[in-house]
Amino acid sequence: MATTQRLQALQERTRYAPGDVEPRIFRRWEEAGIFSPPPPGEAGDPYSIAIPPPNVTGALHMGHALNGAIQDVLIRLKRMQGRRTKWIFGTDHAGIATQVRVEEQLRGEGTSRQELGREAFVERVWRWREQFGSTIVEQYKRLGASADYADERFTMDDAYARAVVQVFLRLFERGLIYRDKYMVNWDPGTRSAISDLEVEQRTVEDCIYSIDYPLASGSGSVTVATVRPETMLADTAIAVNPDDERYTRLVGESAILPLVGRRLEIIADPYVDPEFGTGALKVTPGHDPNDFEIGRRHRLEEVSVIGEDGRMTEAAGERFAGLAVDEAREAVVRALREEGQISGTEPYVHDVPHSERSGARIQPLISLQWFCDMEKLAAPAIECVMDGRVRFHPERPHTRVYLDWLENIRPWCVSRQLWWGHRLPVWYCDSCEETYVAEREPERCGACDGPLRQEDDVLDTWFSSALWPFATLGWPADTEELRSFYPTDVLSTAREIIFLWVARMVMMGMEFTGEPPFSDVPIHAVIQAPDGRRMSKSLGTGIDPLETIDRHGADALRFGLLAMASSQDVRYSEEKVKQGEDLANKIWNASRLVLLKVDDVPAAPRPETVEDRWILSRLERVTERVTALIERFDFSHAALELYAALWDEVFDWYLEWIKPRLYDADADRSALSATLLHVLERMLVLLHPLMPFVTEEIWSYLPEPPTELLATARWPRPSKELLDGEAEDAVRHAIEAVKALRRYRDDAGAPAGARLRGQLSADGYEETAAGVARLARFELVTAEADGDVVTSVAVPGGAVKVLASDAIDSDAAATRRAVRREALEREIARAEAKLANEQFVERAPGTVVEAERDKLAGFRRELEHLA
Repeated sequence: MATTQRLQALQERTRYAPGDVEPRIFRRWEEAGIFSPPPPGEAGDPYSIAIPPPNVTGALHMGHALNGAIQDVLIRLKRMQGRRTKWIFGTDHAGIATQVRVEEQLRGEGTSRQELGREAFVERVWRWREQFGSTIVEQYKRLGASADYADERFTMDDAYARAVVQVFLRLFERGLIYRDKYMVNWDPGTRSAISDLEVEQRTVEDCIYSIDYPLASGSGSVTVATVRPETMLADTAIAVNPDDERYTRLVGESAILPLVGRRLEIIADPYVDPEFGTGALKVTPGHDPNDFEIGRRHRLEEVSVIGEDGRMTEAAGERFAGLAVDEAREAVVRALREEGQISGTEPYVHDVPHSERSGARIQPLISLQWFCDMEKLAAPAIECVMDGRVRFHPERPHTRVYLDWLENIRPWCVSRQLWWGHRLPVWYCDSCEETYVAEREPERCGACDGPLRQEDDVLDTWFSSALWPFATLGWPADTEELRSFYPTDVLSTAREIIFLWVARMVMMGMEFTGEPPFSDVPIHAVIQAPDGRRMSKSLGTGIDPLETIDRHGADALRFGLLAMASSQDVRYSEEKVKQGEDLANKIWNASRLVLLKVDDVPAAPRPETVEDRWILSRLERVTERVTALIERFDFSHAALELYAALWDEVFDWYLEWIKPRLYDADADRSALSATLLHVLERMLVLLHPLMPFVTEEIWSYLPEPPTELLATARWPRPSKELLDGEAEDAVRHAIEAVKALRRYRDDAGAPAGARLRGQLSADGYEETAAGVARLARFELVTAEADGDVVTSVAVPGGAVKVLASDAIDSDAAATRRAVRREALEREIARAEAKLANEQFVERAPGTVVEAERDKLAGFRRELEHLA
């Protein structure tokens, strides 16, 4: 816009209003098409990130907001560094979560999916997705996420579905996918097997029952302890530890199962913990994952007495068949008491797995399912972490978590008893029991020419999401995007899905592309509620990020989350978000001050004074530091150090220092204006990846911005030519002098408007004395001056002798000096003791130790000059 129009608009906008600015700025970015990668050859090397796809049912929570901010910082930085960026964006079909949501809707209408039938139900889910599936996409936009929305993907779209089928076929052809009976997490609420991530632990008060199992020889009994007496009806053995001398003589004998009468062999297995309960373990292969493994090792019978509906089966016996599990427990305990076979009980509090979706208690069941043999897939995934092709940040403990899971991997149950999802490409012939796995539906059975029916089950959601980094780029086709953006560069994610998703993506990437899907995996913090509990709507501890954006702005939320996420578990800090809001307002006001005062000249570093050289040098160091911090995924320190540099050095010191020059309308301000505009441009560029909205808005008011949009401006490379150590030392000493003199004014009770007199007896203030005097509200002289010396204030390089004046109450000042002297002596003693502690000096970071030494030197210097 024209200069006059621009300045008039800026003059009228006295306050920064994020609610007005953010939607308008986001539209500008989208209309400019900057979120999509430019054609090959129009930018530098490719750089890509694949977003962990949020569930189509989801709404933005603080975890999404933090991870979205992290990824956006990286993408914006690399875009500004000239890389050809693509932030792969899309949503996950979320099989169970979506089906549960639509079934709830149907129940409200008085119907069910069973009444609708499969085809009509799936059509209903697609309509639901079209109506509500874009909610979280729009919420990411409110956060300012600069993802490639124009190429949004969905894990059920046609191209993605073809990739899923191809992977299933190829794994089947390799013999890695097969059908078998195996132990699964069964959710009676949804009537489906579910993954470990869909299981939540709830603390339950149970009872341990000690049950006597008579020996078949009649020579006594073996007592076992259990919290699930109803499952004893499926016992097929009793196990003891082979080193447990109490039971060595019994190994090989048999016991009689109470209430049932089945003979149970007493076996030895090292899994048994001799310290738990009685040291004798009832083995129930049909209803316990550990017992299942024991049973397979010892070839035990696998009896199932709990059905998929959560009720006891006929195998439980006529007395118990049809009862719900809790009812069966009461009935079994009652029957055992009647037979006198419960020898003791005690309360027991423990964690019990429940379905995250239905709330039902998980029943470990042996079920006929489709499985994937993971051992051959795991080996390359282990190797690429061991050789450094995939790196976790921080390395500990996450690398070990990943490797432990892969080194002890079990078959993966990939089938789910749902209707919404990728239906297995499997067909059965009921006439001759042939099974066909094919890309397209076969017309007839090739063996008997009979009709075929397709498998009802769908694939686990994690199966399709494991393909996300390459399926979103067109695989199995050899597309330009796949060649350019795979492997991706970074995966930012949470620690709870390292093995459920991260490891599976690495396995699938290695299997189908020959390369790991990403090289760096920063594991971001878990944002807890302010009281340390997990954030949860049901617990009343959730904090809605959208409400926070409404109150403080997206930039404030982004800054706050990045600043607080300094470790793996952090409590949500409203203070940090407010810090971000204050920074947005401060940079708006400071920028407005500069832009309304400077001359209309090109931005360039044209230093005239020591403070100009100082700020230019400091900005180069901050540029280097912030770039390094972001690139090593230390977002908290990047945010806080940038905040300190802008607030303390630019706003509080440099702008205050140059105000007389800036306000002098008669002076030639061209050099100062050019330098100020350079400083402003650099501030906006450095802050943009973290706080994109306010910086883009201010950029639009620059007289001659290098690019129309800040989002496409070039990220600066530090210039050694502008580094000036002497200027940095001179201004640092001057700032310390101002602080010391201001502290003296406060201690002496000097009126705010009074200018005190002092004699500067210190070296190194040739270029800064006038600035020190003005900012400290002192009249400083360097030669001997008339008047009594009230006190001496220590400053770097010497001292300022404060001369008597009417503004100082000598008696009150003497009292304050005595108090200050005592405080300094205490601080000196504390610092000396700390530095005398060898453990502190050896173990604390070098910067911390050096800072403590600097503080001690400063205290001693101040005490020396305190008259």
